[in-house]
Amino acid sequence: MALPFPNRMEAGEMLAETLRAYADRGDVIVLALPRGGVPVGFAIAERLHVDLDVVVVRKLGVPSHEELAMGAVASGGMRVLNRDIVALAGVDEETIDRVVRAETEEIARREARYRRGAPPPDLNGRTVILVDDGLATGSTMSVAVQAVRREDPQRIVVAVPVAARESCEELAGYVDEMICLYTPEPFRAVSLWYQAFEQTSDEEVIELLSRASRHAATLDRP
Repeated sequence: MALPFPNRMEAGEMLAETLRAYADRGDVIVLALPRGGVPVGFAIAERLHVDLDVVVVRKLGVPSHEELAMGAVASGGMRVLNRDIVALAGVDEETIDRVVRAETEEIARREARYRRGAPPPDLNGRTVILVDDGLATGSTMSVAVQAVRREDPQRIVVAVPVAARESCEELAGYVDEMICLYTPEPFRAVSLWYQAFEQTSDEEVIELLSRASRHAATLDRP
């Protein structure tokens, strides 16, 4: 494999090759983590001829140092906390609750914008492929897995182009299948393994979801 990945779309196409067993199946859905996971997920869904939607997860930043994640939250208030970071930063429960409320409101805003009023997909009994552009700590993907599991899917697969080895190994214990194309050491950051890693905009997310929806409507699947 030639690294770094050229861009998110091509990384998704590479992942799709490892997911061919799920192609052309009406029970399969790709759930991408916005924003950066959506181009990856779009490429997978297009190659496999399956549905695409999003699961919105937000990092919980330490208030005085917001780039430092103390956990993550998904829709419905499902959250994962890194208690070591919480203790190190001296964050109290009241502050945690305040940050969770703010990020939960942002999740609701983004879901409404991305889906444009459409309801979330029914995941009961389906195979869900959770996708992001990479995993560092894995906290956002971990909370996404927990949020999806509440919807009683038949199978949960996590697929990412690149990940920290320890994050990949830890998540593997909680899902039915874990696919990491590359686990470099030292890892450092997801962005280092892409030639082009521009920020994905809300407009791009909306456009890709719309394209995927139009494509899915044309498919004749069992």
